[in-house]
This record gives sequence, structure tokens and C-alpha cells, in this order.
Amino acid sequence: MPDLPDPQAASRLPALPVTFRPGRTRLVLLSAAAAIFVVITVVALLLEQLGPGERLSFVLTAALLSGVLLLLARPKVVAEESGVTVVNIASRRRLAWAEILQVNLRPGDPWVFLNLSDGTSLPALGIQPGIARQRAIEDARTLRALTEARSTPPPGRDQG
Repeated sequence: MPDLPDPQAASRLPALPVTFRPGRTRLVLLSAAAAIFVVITVVALLLEQLGPGERLSFVLTAALLSGVLLLLARPKVVAEESGVTVVNIASRRRLAWAEILQVNLRPGDPWVFLNLSDGTSLPALGIQPGIARQRAIEDARTLRALTEARSTPPPGRDQG
């Protein structure tokens, strides 16, 4: 028997825009970035035998390490009326709802994958089951429901 749409499903969908991101992972990364920067900078300032150039290199190294952690904390998925924006570590991609055919989070997957109408699959690192597995599953289900609600033609419209 085919899956019938739940008439109350649309009322349970969150109001748009909604942002999905790995909250706990992000908190850990941002905290670590701040702590690393502060500790290395303080060490550079407290070591009396260091010259100005060496102190500067300590601070620049701390900034570089913190920058990497900030990049790792960047991923998110933003669902809006017009579509979805997937922000990964070093890339950003804007998708129309119709471009997303399927939202997948299978057991063992490190993050959600979006199957796209062009035949490719796009990783969406903003939903990842790392530290908060249940939250990631709920977010993936919500994104799947939003995609299904916005990608299907209205009832009664000829599908061709």
C-alpha cells in the first residue's frame, strides 16, 4: 500500500526559515578554539626568553589552529521558503526544493546526504549524528518532511 500523505503533517512542520546545525559539536569546537587561542597566547606572553618575533609566531599559530576549529564549526543547513542552503566546511550551495529528491541518514552515515535531481549526492554536514544522534535523526526527519511537502505538486494538479 503506498504511503498516503498525513493531512496533519504540514501543521507539524516548523515555521521557515529553520536552521539545522550540530549544536553540541559546535559548542565543543568553539570552546576549544577559544581555549587554544587564549592558552597559547598567554604562554607566549609569559615565556620571558621569547623575542617579539617568536611571540608573534605563537599568537599566529594559535590564530591558525583556532581558525581551523572555527571552519569545522561552520556547517549548517538553512531551510527557507525558496529552498535550502547547505553550508559545509569550505563550500556553500543553494538548492531549490525541487532539486532535492531524497534526504538520507542511514545507520553509520557521518552526516545527511541529499540526493539531487542532477544525479549527484550532496553531503549536508549541518546534520550529523556525532555527539547528539537522536537530535540528528529528528532534524533529518524534519528536513525530509519539509522537502516532501515543498517538492510535490499541489493535490489535483496533473503530474504529466
